[in-house]
Amino acid sequence: MRNHDQPDHAMPNAMSTKPTKIALRKTLLANRQAMSAEVRQEMDGCIGERVEAWCIEHPLRTLGVYWPIRGEPDLRNAYEKLAGRGIALALPVVVGKEAPLRFIAWTPGDAMQKDQYGIAIPAGDKELLPDAVLVPCVGFNEQRFRLGYGGGFYDRTLAQAPRPVTVGIAYAASLTEFEADAFDIALDRVITESLQL
Repeated sequence: MRNHDQPDHAMPNAMSTKPTKIALRKTLLANRQAMSAEVRQEMDGCIGERVEAWCIEHPLRTLGVYWPIRGEPDLRNAYEKLAGRGIALALPVVVGKEAPLRFIAWTPGDAMQKDQYGIAIPAGDKELLPDAVLVPCVGFNEQRFRLGYGGGFYDRTLAQAPRPVTVGIAYAASLTEFEADAFDIALDRVITESLQL
């Protein structure tokens, strides 16, 4: 039995090993899905307000947004307000397994269709280059590195020049510890319901 005064590093190796990104991703997704709809909705409202405030502080012409999937923060109410302020919005579209994302012009209420992954994307095809991009995070660390779903789409997109300003979007409970890989690119900012990095 473990002595509670014994430091964590003194535990057996099997217990002290950091989880792999795959295991960490699985845990974080399960935790996110376990949140009640009411709690999630309240946090989404807080995140949306913080995103709106950030956009006012950093005037933008175009903003890359995302369509919420798998329990991601749903900022569609904020998108409507941002569009009302004259900010052109664009949604990401996967064009190939190893290709960067394309951002297609979208306004709330526009016609949508489903892509090969079942995610809603604009029916139009007018490409925009966003000044800033909201990047959904499964997890993130204090150095603002993002843990995503593992497909690398955002990594490939953000490795291109010119690189837009990147704002990670997550719930505060998604703050975790992991080592960034050599190809990972730190986000410029992370916004949650209760903290900003």
